[in-house]
Amino acid sequence: MIDHISIPTEAGSFDAIAAGPEDGRPVLLLHGFPEAAVEWEHQVATLGVLGYRAVAPDQRGYSPGVRPEQATDYSIDHLVGDVVAIADKLGWKEFDLVGHDWGGAVAWWTADAHPDRLRSLAVVSTPHPAALAEAMKTDEDQHLRTRYMTEWRQTRVTERRMLENDARALRDMFERRVPLHKIEDYVQRLSEPGALTAALNWYRAGRPGGKIGKISVPTLYIWSTEDVSFGSAAALDTANWVTGPFRFEMLEDVTHWVPEEAPEAVTSLIVEHLDAR
Repeated sequence: MIDHISIPTEAGSFDAIAAGPEDGRPVLLLHGFPEAAVEWEHQVATLGVLGYRAVAPDQRGYSPGVRPEQATDYSIDHLVGDVVAIADKLGWKEFDLVGHDWGGAVAWWTADAHPDRLRSLAVVSTPHPAALAEAMKTDEDQHLRTRYMTEWRQTRVTERRMLENDARALRDMFERRVPLHKIEDYVQRLSEPGALTAALNWYRAGRPGGKIGKISVPTLYIWSTEDVSFGSAAALDTANWVTGPFRFEMLEDVTHWVPEEAPEAVTSLIVEHLDAR
């Protein structure tokens, strides 16, 4: 059974889905673009049945109650701060953190800034940010894959292009690998006034001011071979940026939308990772 909850913080109130006993081992799951917390509904439900307390919030800009207008309010410091604020409000001194896509990037930065708060880290799709930055500079394939990030930073024309013709461009991003009802949900959410701009402000906030270091917490990294955004160079280099126990899993013939395209495989790997800690 999945519950819909609200998590009040100083930044505003985050909508979230949750499952499992209140006193269960806490797991926080962070979604990516252009999705929402329901990206993780299979994982949240299963973890809840297994006795974990799983919570997946609609992150900054995706929750209507936390939707500032300025792009600078979506910097990585703010996003990491939200993770800590949510955990604090839930009463979690230590928790397991899971992230996909942009949520994966936030998870990496959180593990770097607050290793004392994490029991473990699991990231789907997104390489370690330093590995990705290096690949973007030295690997032509990765440079081409992430060219869209520069385009989305530049102008609000992006919003119009994504939403015109019944949001065809937004729908096409999912490569027909995400259930149709989920796509409809995401499109409806991002069609709300200001919602898509808020989501794109994650790209427009500017690069992080500091450098991310190597990760010391136990880490699971899941990468899929058909990911359109992240190539093998950064994925394989990620191991060099983790000093703690590290497990790398490669899913064949799966696209970028891993948690929804291969929910059973992802859930199984996450549960194995958590059980090993």
